[in-house]
Amino acid sequence: MDYFTGIDIGSTAIKIAIIDEDRKLVAWKVAPTGSKFNENARDAYNALIQEHNIRLPEVQHIVSTGYGRRLYKSADDTVSEITANAIGASTVSHEHSIRTIINIGGQDSKIIKINAQGFVQNFIMNDKCAAGTGRFLEMASRNLEVDIDQMGEQHKRSLNRSLTVNSTCAVFAETEIISLLADGNKKEDIIAGIHTSIARRIARLAGRTTIQDDVLFDGGTAHNSGLIEALEEEFMRDFIVPELPQITTAVGAAYMAMDLFLKKNLHQTVS
Repeated sequence: MDYFTGIDIGSTAIKIAIIDEDRKLVAWKVAPTGSKFNENARDAYNALIQEHNIRLPEVQHIVSTGYGRRLYKSADDTVSEITANAIGASTVSHEHSIRTIINIGGQDSKIIKINAQGFVQNFIMNDKCAAGTGRFLEMASRNLEVDIDQMGEQHKRSLNRSLTVNSTCAVFAETEIISLLADGNKKEDIIAGIHTSIARRIARLAGRTTIQDDVLFDGGTAHNSGLIEALEEEFMRDFIVPELPQITTAVGAAYMAMDLFLKKNLHQTVS
C-alpha cells in the first residue's frame, strides 16, 4: 500500500494527516509545535506511522505547509497553507458546496473564497494582533482559570450576553478581562463576551469581501461550540464544521502530496 502525508506546522500545533492510495484518511495526529519545529514535527510523524504500522518506504510523498513548512527538512514539497486549506475543505466536506472558509489559527485569522473546483479565488488574512485568534483564547482561558476545552460549555451557561471585550490589542484585552472579573462578573458571561468579540472582529475582516454560502469553519478553535454559536449569530447563517476541523489543512496537503507524486511519475513515464 502506498501512503501520502500532509504536515501542517502551525505556530501552536503540528497537524499530520496520512491518506492511502485510495485517498482515504488512515492516520492523523495533533502535537504541540514547541520551539524545535523540525525535531517536533519529525518525532510526531515517526510516532504516528509507528502507531499505524506504516513503514517509511511505503510513504511515497510528503508535503509540508503552514507557518513552519520550510523548517521541516524531510518534506518533498512545500505548499501555501491557503491552497492546502482550500483543497482540504473541499475534500472533508464533499457533500457541501463550500465557497467560503473561515480559519482561526493560533496567530492569524483567514477568510478564503474558493470556486466550485476548490481553487482559491481570494483570501484575506489578519495577523497583526492576537485578539482575534486562538492565542487570545488561550490567554483568556489562563486568566479565567477555565480549561480551554470547557469554554464552549461555559458559554452556553451564560445568562448575560451583554458583556464584550472591546480592546483590539491582546495585552489590553487581558487587562480588561481581569477588570471584568474584579467587578464580580461571572466567568461564563465573560467567556460569552470574549466569543462575541472575536466573532465581531472576524465579521469586520469579512467585510472586506463578500461571504458566500456554504461557509466552512475550521482550525483548532472550531472545536469551541461557544465560538461557533457566536460566529453564526454574527454572520446570521449556519456554519459547516468538519468532524476533525484542526487537520483540514493537513488533509489538503496530503491530497496535494498524492497529486504531485502522480504528476511526477506521469512526467517521468512520458519522458
